[in-house]
Amino acid sequence: QVQLVESGGGLVQAGGSLRLSCAASGRTFSSFAMAWFRQAPGKERDFVAAIIWSNGNTYYADSVKGRFTISRDNAKNTVYLQMNSLKPEDTAVYYCARRTDLVLGRSWYVQEHVYDNWGQGTQVTVSS
Repeated sequence: QVQLVESGGGLVQAGGSLRLSCAASGRTFSSFAMAWFRQAPGKERDFVAAIIWSNGNTYYADSVKGRFTISRDNAKNTVYLQMNSLKPEDTAVYYCARRTDLVLGRSWYVQEHVYDNWGQGTQVTVSS
């Protein structure tokens, strides 16, 4: 069993920064990738960023490219999301997700169903 716990959310003014953390515990010795998704009020959950655990390759949604950076600390089993130049439209609950095994296919990382574990979410609110 794997548990994912997000932290670092909060209220920030537009143009500000936040860093989210997601700590994985339990049977985490085999992780292929981890990702961040977000869900704004009244909207579907959307892909934000993903990282391949072994080689650090990263993927981003177009809406956050150049502003957000995903990274990982292998020793701490933790993935981070550094969010800069935040906009009101970034307001959402941010979820961490983990994929256990190798997955192939075009843009697999944006699909919610490929992820095996999810955190409880952390609220990010950006005021204008």
